[in-house]
Amino acid sequence: MSKRAPQGNMDILANNPVLKSFVAGSFSGTCSTILFQPLDLVKTRLQNPIPATLGAPATPGMFNLIGHIVEKEHLRGLWKGMTPSLTRTVPGVGLYFSSLHWLKGKYVEPGKELEPLQAVVLGVVARSMSGVCMIPITVIKTRYESGVYEYRGITSALRAIYKTEGVKGLCCGLVPTLFRDAPFSGLYLLFYSQTKQALPQEWWNTQLAAPLHFSCGILAGLMASAVTQPADVIKTKMQLYPEKYNNVLAVMSHIQRKYGMQGYFRGLVPRMLRRTLMAAMAWTVYEQMMRNMGIK
Repeated sequence: MSKRAPQGNMDILANNPVLKSFVAGSFSGTCSTILFQPLDLVKTRLQNPIPATLGAPATPGMFNLIGHIVEKEHLRGLWKGMTPSLTRTVPGVGLYFSSLHWLKGKYVEPGKELEPLQAVVLGVVARSMSGVCMIPITVIKTRYESGVYEYRGITSALRAIYKTEGVKGLCCGLVPTLFRDAPFSGLYLLFYSQTKQALPQEWWNTQLAAPLHFSCGILAGLMASAVTQPADVIKTKMQLYPEKYNNVLAVMSHIQRKYGMQGYFRGLVPRMLRRTLMAAMAWTVYEQMMRNMGIK
């Protein structure tokens, strides 16, 4: 009986391409999250500067902040929030890729390349589906990374937020999160698919396939990150200070009054590096795994 169970699981995986895409997406999300978590943490700290009296670096900036974190929290401090990041990203990326695969199978003719409008719509819908499911973990991840909140674990964080802020606290920042992630995914898939189609198709059957996927991902990530940066800043503020900012307009008013237009692009460099490299790596790993599993 114990010998049949693994075989049964393998049969389920072999006969279910959507499940295959979930497994491939989750694995790609794991690799990219572990590698690029420090950039996400630095981005969050730059968007929410801690006063110098509380131990923040005197001179703001990405490299000064990295040095400060290593000095005060040691090297492992750069990976603070890793557990909620993995808890959010691994199933979240899996849900995104499996939703995208399902949507492609349902609305795109087999063997046909994505049209620009199709790429945008499918990317937006797939990311919205995973974003709504994972918003409570997104809130916890942001608070872990900020240095403002100290939670003992994900379960205790969920309890604490629900006790003090209710369901609203677990979903705070959902609107700007979707305004950030959904357009990012739609634009990313648009740029990624169009860049791939612009290259000679015979190249994808050579050893150049993996570096080409990564290069297309880098280009797509840079453009999509820059466009969606303001929504990321708004999302961070709302999730860190829900009692202070009741809606998106309140955050925008504060940012505009205190920082001006440049306030919407705080943390752009680490976010652009992280989102670009993470998305490029996730898509490269995903494409290669799907090819190896016989889907592509």
